[in-house]
Amino acid sequence: MGTSSANRGASGRGTPLVPTWLDPADPGAPPPPAGPDEDEPSPTPAVPEPPAGRPPLPEPGDPDRFRMPRTNFSRFARSGGAKRSNLGRAVSGYVSRSLGGPRTATRSMGASRRASARLLGFLSDAAQRGSRQALAAFNLEALAGHPIEDVFKGLAEHICPEGGTDDAAIARDAFVRTIVELAENGVTDLDTLTTDQILTVFESYATTVIEERLYNDIGANAIELPATLADEEGVQAQLRDFIRNSVSDALRRTDVDLTRLRPGHAQKVVDRVYEHAYELLAAMGEAEAETRT
Repeated sequence: MGTSSANRGASGRGTPLVPTWLDPADPGAPPPPAGPDEDEPSPTPAVPEPPAGRPPLPEPGDPDRFRMPRTNFSRFARSGGAKRSNLGRAVSGYVSRSLGGPRTATRSMGASRRASARLLGFLSDAAQRGSRQALAAFNLEALAGHPIEDVFKGLAEHICPEGGTDDAAIARDAFVRTIVELAENGVTDLDTLTTDQILTVFESYATTVIEERLYNDIGANAIELPATLADEEGVQAQLRDFIRNSVSDALRRTDVDLTRLRPGHAQKVVDRVYEHAYELLAAMGEAEAETRT
């Protein structure tokens, strides 16, 4: 449910909230090894001594940090989307407990965070200088004038290159879904991009990133699904709307002209948007849990 990259779910055992391999200063470092099956009890592992010359490894995250959000989301799914209070508890617990809060959640995004900045930077560049000049930065000027879906397909390897991590897969899956939604969102011409259109495209991408990451972290195959396909689609639609509302509000709080971003400024804007989105997501979840039965 939710994403082609979904798996059994993150166990949370032995992995820090922000793995050191996400640091761009060390892009070649491998991800931490997967922990044992979540159903197998095991003590929280000690932090090993780092090799000489390397920074200390971060403390492992709470091995049970996904348990309650997974339980609450399962209850929401089993209800066919009727028990909105469980959705609220799942989302607020996921942000505050599983991810360690909005700032840590943003820092831990890795490939998705960097792909978001590349996408936003490209859209702003196209609005400022036109599609041909923006595409020339990637040696793709030959795509200028082609249908926008073809242009975005050509950009995929530059915006979200394939990688060996779940996060890289999420970044790419979200980009593919964004391409599919371009036409239905009324975005058809890169040479006439407006601020609202940039907001729409980035909102679509960021919403999908957060949505797919939540499914991947909670573990789609570990969740007890609704009884019918209609109920399953309803559950997914409610979660997506919940996330989209948070992203939309966060984007409109940035107070930045997205058609005039300065070079190198996109990452700061993206980080601010994701942090605000996670803050709003947690707050909305808490409010939903308190007002619904």
